[in-house]
Amino acid sequence: MSDELSKIRNIGISAHIDSGKTTLTERILFYTQRIHRIHEVRGKDAVGATMDFMELERERGITIASAATHCEWDRHHINIIDTPGHVDFTIEVERSLRVLDGAVLVLCGVAGVQSQSMTVDRQMRRYKVPRLAFINKLDRSGANPQRVTTQLCEKLKHNAVLMQLPIGLEADHQGVVDLVTMKALYFDGPNGEEIREEEIPEGMRSEAEAARETMLDAVSLYSDELTEAILEERVSEDLIHEAVRGGVLSQDLTPVFLGSAYKNKGVQPLLDAVTRYLPDPTEVENSGVDLSNDEAPISLAADPNKPLVALAFKLEDGRYGQLTYLRVYQGRIAKGSSIVNSRTRKRHKVGRLGRMHADQMEDMDAAVAGDIVAIFGIDCASGDTFTDESIQVAMSSMHVPAPVISLSVKPVDSKAQDNMGKALGRFVREDPTFHSGVDPESGETVIRGMGELHLEVYVERMKREYNAEVETGPPQVAYREAVSQRAEFNTIHKKQTGGSGQFGRVEGYVEPMDDGDFEFLNEVRGGSVPTEYIPAVEKGFRSAMAKGRLIGFPVTGVRVVLTDGQSHSVDSSEMAFQTAGRKAFREVYGRAKPVVLEPVMKLEVESPNEFQGAVLKTVMQRRGIVMGTTEEDGFCRLEGEVPLAEMFGYATDLRSCTQGKAEFTMEFARYVRVPADVQEALKKEYGSSSATDDDD
Repeated sequence: MSDELSKIRNIGISAHIDSGKTTLTERILFYTQRIHRIHEVRGKDAVGATMDFMELERERGITIASAATHCEWDRHHINIIDTPGHVDFTIEVERSLRVLDGAVLVLCGVAGVQSQSMTVDRQMRRYKVPRLAFINKLDRSGANPQRVTTQLCEKLKHNAVLMQLPIGLEADHQGVVDLVTMKALYFDGPNGEEIREEEIPEGMRSEAEAARETMLDAVSLYSDELTEAILEERVSEDLIHEAVRGGVLSQDLTPVFLGSAYKNKGVQPLLDAVTRYLPDPTEVENSGVDLSNDEAPISLAADPNKPLVALAFKLEDGRYGQLTYLRVYQGRIAKGSSIVNSRTRKRHKVGRLGRMHADQMEDMDAAVAGDIVAIFGIDCASGDTFTDESIQVAMSSMHVPAPVISLSVKPVDSKAQDNMGKALGRFVREDPTFHSGVDPESGETVIRGMGELHLEVYVERMKREYNAEVETGPPQVAYREAVSQRAEFNTIHKKQTGGSGQFGRVEGYVEPMDDGDFEFLNEVRGGSVPTEYIPAVEKGFRSAMAKGRLIGFPVTGVRVVLTDGQSHSVDSSEMAFQTAGRKAFREVYGRAKPVVLEPVMKLEVESPNEFQGAVLKTVMQRRGIVMGTTEEDGFCRLEGEVPLAEMFGYATDLRSCTQGKAEFTMEFARYVRVPADVQEALKKEYGSSSATDDDD
């Protein structure tokens, strides 16, 4: 069985958007004979690439959801996950890398290391995923693999080593020189399926020998045997492969391969490298926590004879129920067997088990440790761990970035309301970076996500998959109101309606406070307001502050000090003093010079140095304050504060002015007073109460 496990590879193909990941996956499937015809991402035949099976993906020519497939190469079984490159769908990359043993980092031969290449690289480091690099698009004008390899070293701090040299670039790109075998490889036939091996062209021999020396120097660090062989001039291909594999498994070496997936060049040698250098499931350390032993760490072995541990890393709600993607870390899972969800302790029976090929499921009877499979009809959440009943183990959860952008959505009719509810329920379960909820202040349904494209795709899917027509708009900003100066109150609430009436007098002052939302101080002396009525006065103030009289938002940052008052032995009650408190606040509010506060977000933007001026401009145009900038490795990081009301549409503007190379994160910092002209505009927009305006 260990021999079988050594023939399994679980790999992801990750990169910046438009680097050619899906095109590369399409070629891999063709050369491994999983598919018999190549289709392009933006193909003229209206079919589209195999892995982009969603209608929206084919229309837009981008990958939206990660898709799994599997193939055979050189007697090895390879599970592949093709991931999106767009920053808005970063969770798809995150959860794929969480369960994979190795990865191929695809880089554009022209653009080189881009912003999302950096994000993907950070994710690979987070989950300790060994990787190979593939420099694609060498047929494009301006392709320069040497420059891209230098960027890998300088920008991503990789120990990147070229394993091949290109034979010609741009329109003259014909093939590659393999620096291990010192042979020239050409890819003939209609789809590059016939590999022709020849001697290195005469004009490239000295360059190839120099590149081989550099490669041997780099990889010999990972093998004493190879070092000795170099000194004794008896270097063999097997020794080089062994040394490279050692460097890759230790994550200290990144072998670089070259080609053009679109022109069918360089893909088969990359497949050879995947089987040679990337780890099998037994060579990767995986751990979980033992729920029966105070969550102590527990090491998991890729052994089919040990108790089952499997992680649900991705969910899809299809026509026939929920499809759950599982990575089996330990033990085996079989059709008809019982599995237990470690989080809910619920037992489930495995009805249908299979391997995925894009949107097609191929049934199987059993799967063992190291495999990636899918099961149907089991209700669970993304990140749940399944075991058999003999152990209680949970896998560590994955990193989920916080959403940065919101939209309000409103159904056009009651039918759309029901369908929208179903759609949002499904999307929230499937995607941990997509949030949905009702804003308690505005009553709007607000969806939050990683970017405008992310939310746009979900709104489009609501219409197509659930027939839920919705209108979208910017969500209401959660403004606050506050007082800006001290003001005194002396308010009587008196009501006589026959029988016992209502009476309560409260006296004191309100003042602004810097820290906190609300503070109530009781400084009444001599019992003029009985102790039992003090909480009622506070309650009255609190209820009045729930809706300010400037623009109708909650009032915050107020200290209320009760200094005196008066009660009546018969007519006073909790209700009377609560009403007196409420009335007092309404009376004093205008005299305390109320102001509007807005939420200010802490903003961090990371972009290449050449766009620093453009990024500064985007912040200044939005009433932002720049707190500082730092430069490192050709990248500039800007920190600033910007009002949330000005941040709608920022993702699109930032990407357009930096060619999509900048990233930003934002989180709530604090509330600050809005400028006078903005306050006047807000009062007009929300229809301010005339009483307050008069007092102002």
